[in-house]
Amino acid sequence: MADRRPKWVREEFLTYIYILIYIALSSGQIFFNKWVLSSKEINFPYPLGLTLLHMVFSSVLCFVLTKVLKIMKVEEGMTLDIYVSSVLPIGAMFAMTLWLGNTAYLYISVAFAQMLKAIMPVAVFILGVLAGLEVMSCRMLLIMSVISFGVLVASVGEISINWVGVVYQMGGVVGEALRLIFMEIFVKRKGLKLNPISMMYYVSPCSAVCLLLPWIFLEMPRMDAQGTWNFKPLVLTLNSLCTFALNLSVFLVISHTSALTIRVAGVVKDWVVVLLSALLFADTKLTLINLFGYAIAIAGVAAYNNHKLKKEASRVSSDDSAESIPLVSTSTSNQ
Repeated sequence: MADRRPKWVREEFLTYIYILIYIALSSGQIFFNKWVLSSKEINFPYPLGLTLLHMVFSSVLCFVLTKVLKIMKVEEGMTLDIYVSSVLPIGAMFAMTLWLGNTAYLYISVAFAQMLKAIMPVAVFILGVLAGLEVMSCRMLLIMSVISFGVLVASVGEISINWVGVVYQMGGVVGEALRLIFMEIFVKRKGLKLNPISMMYYVSPCSAVCLLLPWIFLEMPRMDAQGTWNFKPLVLTLNSLCTFALNLSVFLVISHTSALTIRVAGVVKDWVVVLLSALLFADTKLTLINLFGYAIAIAGVAAYNNHKLKKEASRVSSDDSAESIPLVSTSTSNQ
């Protein structure tokens, strides 16, 4: 008994360490990207180029870790059909999300961008209904209305709103919502589940290719004209490494806890980003209306997460009970 207790305490302690690492890396990466894109010290206002660098770095590092050093394992089962029909759309939407989300930092504050991201469940739910993955109900309609109202109030409270930045951020939200929908279809219809490392291994090269074409036409000519190729490689390499470490921290938290933990940690991270950005960046001016609206939106997000997790738990329990009963056919497992 005495031996079990220290082991349990040690595991709990490690779990909290992983959660704190995730919150620190996730918050720090947002601030890091904002600093690289908009600071006078770095002078690298090229969100496409920065995102492309992240994806190339992630692709190379995943290959080294899985194929050269063989520290981590890539899950088998990937076929050309699955890659083209599922991974390609996910990679394209991931590229779109990162590109537009990073571009928004050039026009709006980190805090306001984070507040706008709270609308994500609404976009995911609407697209899920259109794709036949979600069912409209009075409860979900109420939750979506609360989130939308909170984001609207937070937007009204913004002192200097830049609509270009808002459009970019909303585009990033739509891209992320589409990516989540594609991932759900990927899991349900293809029956292939990949851990974050495997997903990064397959998705990162695809996202890099999707980002390369617009970068050649949109940002490369500007970089040539302004002579900004002499950037600081150490800073950008560290920035890319932090992005990769963030993805690894997500893997650690999920593998040692649950989906609920990562979602609760995400809500805590959002508040940390909003409050710290007011201290770190001069362009962030929070008002009481901002915070009040964001609190309403976060309450709606919490209700949405709770609803989704209960739905997933009931689905898992029903699957377990179905496995214990002999069935004539297993063709209903994809429903």
